[in-house]
Amino acid sequence: MLVLLSSFTAADKPAYRLFTATGKPADYDKMLRELATADVVFFGEQHNDPIGHWLELQLTNDLARLKQGQFVLGLEMLERDVQPLVDQYTTGELDDKAFEEQSRPWPNYATDYKPLLQLAKQQKFRVVGTNVPRRYASQVAKGSLTALNTLPAEEKAWIVPLPITVDYELPGYKNMAKMFGGDAAHAAGVQNIIQAQALKDATMAHFLNQARLDGQLLLHLNGSYHSDNHDGILAYLRQLNPKLKVLTVSTVSQENVNKLDKDNQQKADFVLAVPADMTKTY
Repeated sequence: MLVLLSSFTAADKPAYRLFTATGKPADYDKMLRELATADVVFFGEQHNDPIGHWLELQLTNDLARLKQGQFVLGLEMLERDVQPLVDQYTTGELDDKAFEEQSRPWPNYATDYKPLLQLAKQQKFRVVGTNVPRRYASQVAKGSLTALNTLPAEEKAWIVPLPITVDYELPGYKNMAKMFGGDAAHAAGVQNIIQAQALKDATMAHFLNQARLDGQLLLHLNGSYHSDNHDGILAYLRQLNPKLKVLTVSTVSQENVNKLDKDNQQKADFVLAVPADMTKTY
């Protein structure tokens, strides 16, 4: 009877699997050790994925511990004009209620990003909002980058220095154009949408590069589209600081997480595969 019981094992149902870029299985400790050697780490998330958010919290805590005071957290989810509020909150000068009323947090802030800021208060590391204020991205999507030319100087301080060059041949931007199909890929309206994406990428690259001091590791959390295939933000960061050692993580959804789908290989240095039927935070 004992033999029969020991020979029977229920099928494992992992909440996630980690892989290298080539699809080889990886474990968290191996990934952590490698990421800790970088200057900048990008964690590309699916914004409503609870496993990705949980792993971001673990990785933030562990990298902050390993770097011992030489760690900075950058967030796409916080915009440049609220940085004074972020600083006041993480140093304890601003309480939860005041911060959340004034900082325009994302709808899933309480469950997915607030734990990171609370960790920053506890561990005393800096949090940097890197994203362009969304109103400017909206203006560009409607009227191209020229819409920013008339901004007052104090508002231009919240975006990447102008002018910026948009490379429409970058894979991520070409994919955006293909989403609209056919001749529409060259229409001015589609180019404006790509310009708005480029404004976000370039602004995040500018401010995370500015925030990171020599010897520090900056972990940047963003939607995976902004960093997949070492594209997006990374394309602009390479222009600013080509000597940086940059490593990436991407989150993907798969029916079966025991093997990395071919389409998801090479998206990042490490790929976090999450079951397609995972519950969502919104």
